[in-house]
Amino acid sequence: MRHATISELLDLLTRLDTVNIHYTLANPTEGAVMVEVAVPGERWEIELHADGEIGVEVFKSVGGIQGSEALEDLFRRFSD
Repeated sequence: MRHATISELLDLLTRLDTVNIHYTLANPTEGAVMVEVAVPGERWEIELHADGEIGVEVFKSVGGIQGSEALEDLFRRFSD
């Protein structure tokens, strides 16, 4: 079984730094490190797992800027 290395993580962070893409690191699950990236219109979640797997999810904006009604709708939908 191949294991992700610290070198792979550092190489990824260096690539992001080189092109001036801001990122944050998170620990969402045991055995993984997530690199969270926000670029205009997109958000990336890149997970490097201890078993060597690298997962990438890309979330794209549907476009358009909406007003306060959209904000209220978000709170209505996602509040307890």
